[in-house]
Amino acid sequence: MQKFKTALKWFRRIVLYPILILLGLLVIALTFIHFTTTPSNDRNWNDDQKVLPQAEINGDLVSIRNIRNFTYTSTTSYTPNYYDKTFDLSKIKKVWYVVEPFSGIPGSAHTFLSFEFEGDQFVSISVEIRKEKGESFDPIKGLFNRYDLMYVIADERDVVKLRSNYRKDLVYVYPMRATQEKARALFTDMVERSNDLRDHPEFYNTVTNTCATNIVQHVDKIAPHKIPLFNPDILFPANSDKLAYDLGLIDTDLSFEAARAKYFINDRALKYADDPDFSVKIRQTK
Repeated sequence: MQKFKTALKWFRRIVLYPILILLGLLVIALTFIHFTTTPSNDRNWNDDQKVLPQAEINGDLVSIRNIRNFTYTSTTSYTPNYYDKTFDLSKIKKVWYVVEPFSGIPGSAHTFLSFEFEGDQFVSISVEIRKEKGESFDPIKGLFNRYDLMYVIADERDVVKLRSNYRKDLVYVYPMRATQEKARALFTDMVERSNDLRDHPEFYNTVTNTCATNIVQHVDKIAPHKIPLFNPDILFPANSDKLAYDLGLIDTDLSFEAARAKYFINDRALKYADDPDFSVKIRQTK
């Protein structure tokens, strides 16, 4: 009994108390950072994230300015290009869930949504950190208000090819199970949030304000059941496609393994890289 009490005393002094002190200092640091830093849209941004999109909703019509459509020769070399386009909400057909697991970082991934309209029109909305010149992502820094948040509205020839053809990451493009009404509501909700960030900037946070957590909050508004926000597959979204599959959000009757194989698009993205029907071709699974 005496040995147990001695061991417990040692544990408290050597292990428990230092951990509690460190946690207390971390809470103090996070509180200080929270109240002394301010998100902004006025910084020296990277060229690929310098221009914010802007949308105007008028009934069924959503007019989006500054849809990004860069042409890449590498991950850091590109020709900037933007265009404006009006989308008719009455012609929305499908929502697609895109997952890009990061090479060499277990559990981590980028996720975003693409929207398909009649006439083979596609547009993607990607929630990202807005990097300043010379800045790179660090998940630890992401806890301390070091990155601002932005919604990139882009052509798939930009955001998909960047990841599959130039970063060489695995990319999966899954059809989501959503009625036209729900797809419309989801698209509108994401566009409105993108607009709101122009006037009310926010900080990215590695745990609470990421690509995946934002998608969850949007999808929750149309899903039959609430998605668990702090599920491990949301915090580490490389397997968020499995979570979406288990929740019935992926539109397929296949097993998950077969669906993942079917909707893996890298080979097709490379084959049809310069095809004007790129978005259609990467979805041709037969």
